[in-house]
Amino acid sequence: MVRRDNPHDHMQTDRATGQSPIPVAPHATGLRHQVIAISVLMSFSLYLDRVCLGEIVKSDGFLRDLQLSKQQIGSVLGAFFFTYALFQVPAGWVSDRYGARRMMTGYILAWSLLTGLTGLMTGVSGLLLARLGVGVAQAGAYPTSGAMIRRWIPPIQRGRASSLVSFGGRLGGTLAPLLTAQLILFLGGWRETLWAYGLTGIGVALSYWIIVRDRPSEHPRCNAAERMLIGQPVDDARPSPREILPMLWSCCCSRSLWLNSLTQFCVNIGWVFLITWLPTYLKESPGMPPIVTAITDRFPRLFSSREDAATAIGAAMVTAVLAMGMVGQLVGGWATDVSVKKFGLRRGRVIPLCLACWVAGAAYICCLTLDNLWAIVACCGVVSLMTDVGTPSTWAFMQDVGGRNTAAIQGWGNMWGNLGAALNSMMVPRILESTAAVGAGQKLVFLSCAGAFLIAGIAALGMDATKPVRRAAVTDG
Repeated sequence: MVRRDNPHDHMQTDRATGQSPIPVAPHATGLRHQVIAISVLMSFSLYLDRVCLGEIVKSDGFLRDLQLSKQQIGSVLGAFFFTYALFQVPAGWVSDRYGARRMMTGYILAWSLLTGLTGLMTGVSGLLLARLGVGVAQAGAYPTSGAMIRRWIPPIQRGRASSLVSFGGRLGGTLAPLLTAQLILFLGGWRETLWAYGLTGIGVALSYWIIVRDRPSEHPRCNAAERMLIGQPVDDARPSPREILPMLWSCCCSRSLWLNSLTQFCVNIGWVFLITWLPTYLKESPGMPPIVTAITDRFPRLFSSREDAATAIGAAMVTAVLAMGMVGQLVGGWATDVSVKKFGLRRGRVIPLCLACWVAGAAYICCLTLDNLWAIVACCGVVSLMTDVGTPSTWAFMQDVGGRNTAAIQGWGNMWGNLGAALNSMMVPRILESTAAVGAGQKLVFLSCAGAFLIAGIAALGMDATKPVRRAAVTDG
């Protein structure tokens, strides 16, 4: 009898015979590539709308129009992460139940409309409600995208497809600060910028609905050759409500998954500072005026005012910091695969993650001793790089232990990670206010972020990717 790694998956190659997967007809349609392309665009829009507010809340127009305190701004920034975290598992399950195409289109449309409506708000209550709604709408995006990839991409190509979708998000997050700052100047205000993002997202939602179908068999332009290439995923039935509680109970009983959740919680405490409070820190830093003076003296016609120069320079710094994350993703994917091959699944999966967390923590500690703003920006770039070096190990671990419930379990881990992000968004202004008298607030913020990364690295040591969350998943492949 010929042995296969997964007897349910006819797309695998027989090791015993060396037989190749089902041959690809040269005339197979390429709709699967269009599905991935629109998913990348979705992910780009997702992060663009998520990160842009960190740049907007420090703009002069926003501060003048709303006159919010730092604690109120922190509450607005953190509101997104609470609902985004809490609705991860429910939103993913709803997509499985009612169809990924329908739900993803609805999710994109909802968060885009709410982003546009944010530009109409005149007080903190309206901003909070809008951002809470954006969090709910975006919670289902990545779980739904994972389900779509599972149905449209053959097993041997799913890793690459997933990395492309994730890369689209990081690209959106990287460009958001600079693009938002430029749009505020070009369009004349922060409200107009949010309206532009909202309209763009509506276009993405319509494109998703036109291009995507839940399954290749449901797409009128997907021919038999492409359906044969993609194959039929195992256990593709829609889940029933009775399956939710057993899956959640298994998550609650998994020591390894709890350690992974703690790791994600702490990593996001350290990382989210880069997209929420770093723009404000750079703008208010004593090191910014000399940089602005040097650049405006050298290029006097480049900016209309020193305020515009400070905004653009700060946005460019944040963009450079976040761009390191894209490099980190590519490095991290390679590192976790090499590590598993060399050390085995148990140790190999956690070694890159632990090292990445500890290096990121050390970079924040270095910020405590530095007075040069460029050097601090460089250290923040190391934090961004190392965070995404560890991300592939974190996601691969959840795939290792998730079995047929991988999407829901990834939602579980992502939920705890974003609760950490929400905590940081509201923690930073409180630290700054409580230590204003002694002037040590920013150093305490850096120290807190460093401590979170160090704890994350220690927690990751206990993760075991060889133990599935649900034992039944072993027989499911």
